[in-house]
Formats: sequence, structure tokens, C-alpha cells
Amino acid sequence: MMLAEMTGNIHIGLAFAGAAIAIGLATAGGLIAMSRNPGMFGRILIFMFIGMALAEGWAVIAWFVVK
Repeated sequence: MMLAEMTGNIHIGLAFAGAAIAIGLATAGGLIAMSRNPGMFGRILIFMFIGMALAEGWAVIAWFVVK
């Protein structure tokens, strides 16, 4: 029983670590794109936020599935 709880917590940590990495990559990609083409700032920012929300959303879904 305790091993199952510990394994579930490890999976939650890995899910949120993956989401944090994805959010960092989305931010880095968005900043690089905005620095190369400042005129597209608004569209890039919107798509960057959508990608970040999806990454965090999947981590929260994984949290609910494991718990």
C-alpha cells in the first residue's frame, strides 16, 4: 500500500516536472520568435500562452488521474 502511494507521488512529480520543462521551452521559443520578428508580438504571445496552458493542464489531468 505504501509503495503504491509513493509511486503515485513520483508520477505526479514527474508530470509536473515535464510541464515545467515544457513551459520553459515554450517561453524560450516565444522570446526567440519575438526577438526575430517583433511585429508578430501579439500572435506569438497568444500562442505561447495557449501552449503553456495546455502543458500545465495535462499535468493537472495527470494529477487527478493518479489521485
